[in-house]
Amino acid sequence: MRVLITGGAGFIGSNLVRRLLAGTTHEIVILDALTYAGGEDTIADVVGDARVEFVAGDIADRGVVRTAMSGCDAVMHLAAESHVDRSLVDPDVFVRTNCLGTNVLCDVALELGLETFVHVSTDEVYGSRTEGSFTEEDPLRPTSPYSASKAASDMIALSYHRSFGLDVRVTRASNNYGPFQYPEKIIPLFTTRLIDGQDVPLYGEGLQVRDWLHVDDHCAALVTVLERGSAGGVYNIGGSRELTNLELTRRLLELTGREASCVTRVPDRPGHDFRYSISTGRLRELGWVPEVGIEKGLAATVEWYRSNRWWWEPRRAAPAMVG
Repeated sequence: MRVLITGGAGFIGSNLVRRLLAGTTHEIVILDALTYAGGEDTIADVVGDARVEFVAGDIADRGVVRTAMSGCDAVMHLAAESHVDRSLVDPDVFVRTNCLGTNVLCDVALELGLETFVHVSTDEVYGSRTEGSFTEEDPLRPTSPYSASKAASDMIALSYHRSFGLDVRVTRASNNYGPFQYPEKIIPLFTTRLIDGQDVPLYGEGLQVRDWLHVDDHCAALVTVLERGSAGGVYNIGGSRELTNLELTRRLLELTGREASCVTRVPDRPGHDFRYSISTGRLRELGWVPEVGIEKGLAATVEWYRSNRWWWEPRRAAPAMVG
């Protein structure tokens, strides 16, 4: 199988490329615009592989997409603008990339007769809830320009299944963490600042709850959906490891040997969702379960950032944002 991975030079995409190379015989085409969140250095270890082709380009550019997708059997669509805080400042780019880009990809996939289209989305499309967990059948209630653009992209992708019969499979994952995550999201942001002896900015009281999913578990789930998912299916991917932002911060302080005095409280962001939680029963029926525990995963992630300053130091977010 020849698989197009959009956003393959980014955080989740690059980890997915490595998993496919290690665990399958698939050929891979990476399509990435190399924005601030991606980089050729992120995939420097794989671009020399005979099974990998890299194409630099925008998913909203139909000609580039057609060139990259030609000869492929499947698409795994991960390219997206994904940071809530940035969407509050510049929502237009989120709508263009996440909505128009997804539509172009689906349209070209239909034109070229691709077999499978895996559209990678987020649990944030469901909005917030104080109790229980969202299932794939729950209505979408996004609350930020980012999550709204992702909800719209989900609907665009699924419309190509319903209207034209394209084999679209949608995944919605909880908060990811692991190596190669751009240091604007909370775990790499806090980790790199703590390593450098700096303070970290915590929104409000830090009581917002997030479910944490290691990127390796996410990538394993995506491969499961590619191999065993159903056309038109929607699959939640969660780590079932909920922490408040304050609890997460305390764990990072312990792992980096820093004190609580280095935590600075900052005003909460507008419309900050209180809690995300998703049910993963449908995906577990396909044989997937998360394997990386939060203790092991966080420790390994902190150690990765400690050992790979060459990658994150040039990318340090400024001004700091807390995702």
